Amino acid sequence: MYNEENLIYIFTMLGCTEKCWIYSTGFDNPRDFIWADAQIHLNAVISMFIAIGEESKKIDQSLKNDIATKLDWSDVAGIRDKISHDYRGVDEAILWNTIHKELYLLKQTLIEMIELINPSAELLNEFLDSPYYQHLQYLRK
Repeated sequence: MYNEENLIYIFTMLGCTEKCWIYSTGFDNPRDFIWADAQIHLNAVISMFIAIGEESKKIDQSLKNDIATKLDWSDVAGIRDKISHDYRGVDEAILWNTIHKELYLLKQTLIEMIELINPSAELLNEFLDSPYYQHLQYLRK
């Protein structure tokens, strides 16, 4: 019923959420995270948020509409726009909260989308065999 082309966007977004958590591990607060190692962790996460926002714009609207979620898709896309156009204006507390609270909702929503698309095990494994999606092995059936 749903176009399997959506899977590439969903998998990319899921991979980015996992990487955001990896890149922010070991920090107890947003200030330490933001300023550590010449902002390398911040820039890595920002890059992932840009990708998440961009990919979210490509998912079929019908699939978004059929998911019962508290997620606001315009906010998901909007964070990409905000970061891209106002890099220095990124609020560290909002970014930290988004990483550690909001991304869990996104992850659950994306997993539900995969379930709705119901790809074959062969197609699912084709994605998961890619090193790009190495952090998504929990999706294997």
